Amino acid sequence: MRMARPMDIAPVGPARLPDSGLGRGWEAAAVMGLTLLVLSFGLVTLYSASSVFALSQGVSDTFYVVRQGAGAIVGLALLVFCAWMPYRYWALLAWPLVIVSVGMLILCVLPWTYGIAPEINGARRWLRVGVTIQPSEVAKIAIIVWSSAMAVRKVPHFKSLRRGLGPFLAVWGLVIGLVTMAPDLSTALVVATLGVVIVFSAGARVAHFVFLGALVTPVLYLLLRAPYRWERIKVFGGQLADPAGAGYQVKQSLIGFGSGGVYGVGFGEGQQKHGFLPEAHNDFIFAMIGEEWGFVGIVMVVGVYAALVLVGFRIASRAPDLFGELLAIGCTSLIAVQATLHMAVGLALAPATGLALPLMSYGRSNLIITLIALGILISVARTAPGGKAAHV
Repeated sequence: MRMARPMDIAPVGPARLPDSGLGRGWEAAAVMGLTLLVLSFGLVTLYSASSVFALSQGVSDTFYVVRQGAGAIVGLALLVFCAWMPYRYWALLAWPLVIVSVGMLILCVLPWTYGIAPEINGARRWLRVGVTIQPSEVAKIAIIVWSSAMAVRKVPHFKSLRRGLGPFLAVWGLVIGLVTMAPDLSTALVVATLGVVIVFSAGARVAHFVFLGALVTPVLYLLLRAPYRWERIKVFGGQLADPAGAGYQVKQSLIGFGSGGVYGVGFGEGQQKHGFLPEAHNDFIFAMIGEEWGFVGIVMVVGVYAALVLVGFRIASRAPDLFGELLAIGCTSLIAVQATLHMAVGLALAPATGLALPLMSYGRSNLIITLIALGILISVARTAPGGKAAHV
């Protein structure tokens, strides 16, 4: 009679996935795999969406995708570094990050800094100091790190509006105010949302946020009454009321989705990028995906983002301490909020905002900051119970 070997015996206990190399859990490997999947598909889509526009500007059809690829290389290098670095070190960088981001934002609004902060399309959102940097993108990661670190310290004081939320409001107000002055209200709202989500997750009182919301509403209303913003809101109320004017972008975006049908018109065959849809490689790249890849492509893209967000929140739930949990929540929310708003704009479910689709839209500052956030998320996953760093 043949003796049973160990491999012949059914395993006892819950099934476990094999070690990933990034950590003993599967979450870190999942984040890395999903990131590379979205990034690769994004570069392919960006080439299709930007090639015609690049040729119309007298440059190579690969101009934008090559520049984005260079940003991806830098961003991936920073992702690996951030994944390797223990996430607790970010607490030491909280104030320096805020100070640096505030300094860069101030340079964007000073009247004598046009040489390094030129006005482009009516806004001063970029610094040109050898390389081009968008300070509002740096502000996103600064707010995530600073709010997470400060929330850990303020947990015992959240019952008090002055001692609990007071310090947050001072720093948030400064950063958000400077971003709004660029002007870039949509990014300012994203920054505010990230801060609120982190502090709320740490245990801040709902009543305080309701009270603050009531105070901020009149200010937000005045900001939205700016002519070009109010025009976008009116267009959202009746998207096709002025299809040749204020509703033009929305109309062309919907035409792109409609043309794609179930399976799309095929890669590179989209017509909206031929001058019909402005910013097809940036603000409306989701519409290009809908046109060329169809409903099937849209479902796949939404599914991958949903998977990335779900894994991110799972990492947060398994973090070994509150700071790691809040960092993971903030980094995951950065992806979730931007992706949701970008898709909603493309589908005419929200007023046009100009927010990038993470890892897909053209924009190296946004791409690099997103990859840094994902690197931090991986670092938290590696330190979670069962993660490789937890055994070092």
